[in-house]
Amino acid sequence: MKRGRKTNEANSSSSEETTEKESKRHKVIDEKTIAVRSPDWANLLQDIILQVFQYLPLLDRAHASQVCRSWNQVFHMPDLWRCFEFELNQPATSYLRATHPELIKQIIKRHSNHLQYVSFKVVDSSKESAEAACDILSQLVNCSLKTLGLISTARPSFMDLPKSHFISALTVVFVNSKSLSSLKIDDTPVDDPSLKVLVANNSDTLKLLKMSSCPHVSPAGILCVADQCHGLRELALNYHLLSDELLLALSSEKHVRLEHLRIDVVSENPGQTQFHTIQKSSWDAFIKHSPKVNLVMYFFLYEEEFDPFFRYEIPVTHLYFGRSVSKDVLGRVGMTCPRLVELVVCANGLRPLDEELIRIAERCKYLSAVGLGECEVSCSAFVEFVKMCGGRLSQLSIMEEVLIPDQKYSLEQIHWEVSKHLGRVWFPDMMPTW
Repeated sequence: MKRGRKTNEANSSSSEETTEKESKRHKVIDEKTIAVRSPDWANLLQDIILQVFQYLPLLDRAHASQVCRSWNQVFHMPDLWRCFEFELNQPATSYLRATHPELIKQIIKRHSNHLQYVSFKVVDSSKESAEAACDILSQLVNCSLKTLGLISTARPSFMDLPKSHFISALTVVFVNSKSLSSLKIDDTPVDDPSLKVLVANNSDTLKLLKMSSCPHVSPAGILCVADQCHGLRELALNYHLLSDELLLALSSEKHVRLEHLRIDVVSENPGQTQFHTIQKSSWDAFIKHSPKVNLVMYFFLYEEEFDPFFRYEIPVTHLYFGRSVSKDVLGRVGMTCPRLVELVVCANGLRPLDEELIRIAERCKYLSAVGLGECEVSCSAFVEFVKMCGGRLSQLSIMEEVLIPDQKYSLEQIHWEVSKHLGRVWFPDMMPTW
């Protein structure tokens, strides 16, 4: 009996020891699992934190910098401040969050010599926000910017400012940068003298200039830029600044080959804007010098204002009609635009464009993207157009309302026929009904 009792006690003791060991083993495993599931955020590599911080808005970035010492060190690294966008608006007029004024002051005080790629985004139409952008610009005396963008998502903004105030702030950047390569100043009161300051300090580095809707700049002002900035590769401007002299300057032996030229042809008051004509010889010289240039033209004209355009061959590659355009003009496009790659027609009227589309397909051998909005095309003509263009039509955006059924094709049949010629499944775009 005693021997049996001792055996039972030994078995019980052994079982308790085994249970205790198992408990300790599970505890160690659980601790390791917790360690895996709960990383030490403070010990993340600074390169990773830097990448994350670059995607954060300024206020969130500032809050994150207070988490620990390591994150705060990243917050003050020069690489974090090379590229920055200032968002400006007035709380009383906009629900969008702006960059806090005190944070802006701290950035300029500590990191102005690190800033290289800067944009100012005015997200409301208030004069105060545009003034705030100018005040910041005038403080950037210790930085050497490579990129500057003044973006206004609502109008008016910069154009509401006193011209002298804006020019004074902008020339601070022009004088101090010395290595500006990209400048986007659409819808601003920039003028010829300020462009001369830009050229005097950045002629060797400027490669991109985007300045549509700048009414105080003359053809002579933009010609000065083209004459001196021989490295300019991309240019965007309004048609009234385009001249034969400008095209010839861009075609000189000293000038690099232009890669992208965008021209906005805009009329606000029908019948009150006179458009000049560019000589065919100037276009010929330009395309001979830059044979691979993308020439993009946006037309926002009324029908009676198209008379000076498409009278002879021009090297346009991307053509957008933002207002109604007549059958006659589209017919001339087919005859005068052999380099055309993309065509977008927002509206035409109630006269079918069958012949015009067929002519474009015949003459524009590089056409690969087409968009039609408020137009009319018979289903048979549209199928013939697609058949002639073939698989090179990589983008084909046609509203269903554009296509007019005829004796040969219905709307149900045209889907299969067009898909067959494109070599992929295609459907017309549908107007959403809410």
